[in-house]
Amino acid sequence: MKFKLKVWRQANQNAQGKLVDYDIDGINADMSFLEMVDVLNDKLIKKGEDPIAFDHDCREGICGMCSMYISGRAHGPQHAATTCQLYMRKFKDGDTIYVEPWRARAFPIVKDLAVDRGAFDRIIAAGGFVSVNTGQAQDANNLPVEKAFAEKAMDAAACIGCGACVAACKNASAMLFVSAKVSQMALLPQGQPERTRRALAMVAQMDAEGFGNCTNTGACEAECPKEISLTNIARLNREYINASVIAE
Repeated sequence: MKFKLKVWRQANQNAQGKLVDYDIDGINADMSFLEMVDVLNDKLIKKGEDPIAFDHDCREGICGMCSMYISGRAHGPQHAATTCQLYMRKFKDGDTIYVEPWRARAFPIVKDLAVDRGAFDRIIAAGGFVSVNTGQAQDANNLPVEKAFAEKAMDAAACIGCGACVAACKNASAMLFVSAKVSQMALLPQGQPERTRRALAMVAQMDAEGFGNCTNTGACEAECPKEISLTNIARLNREYINASVIAE
């Protein structure tokens, strides 16, 4: 297979970026998108050119590092999949593919397709933790959790923090990410000690990082590779209101 790639190249946050054309052929349909970029980078290095910088780690759809905006969609055209789970057979031979980084003020570009998602880490540090006693772990049977709550908590905990929700949102909102992290702990007994301050602290940090507001268009849920539900945003709103009343 052969493709024409239009890849965003930018030396750093302050440099002027642009789309650069690359023609590539000999691509196996069973290659992942990242493997295709690896092949392109190998050719660029052999020609003495600067390879394309992009984030990657596990390449198993777990770490959330492979953040690319591909032909107008976060992580590309495959539903409920990360970029590393996107295979070239999803494209047609001869296709022109646009590859860009996440576009959000809170995700400044480091280089080319790599962005700094440290804002997510700071949001987690603000309240995404639980108080636990040190020493031997408590027997699980001593903390019974209703099956329905356990399943909802696990669904929320599936969020890998990739930032696709931010990239897909017209406002660059991080509400789906924050709501997933708040929900997974609000639903479990281990998360109760910080419950009254968690939503307030994490939302305040989200606003401080410069993310936009949620206007409920649903693009975040549609593009999330882990299919995190919008119902988590409703839960975050309830947690925030309750915490605000208690704080007063």
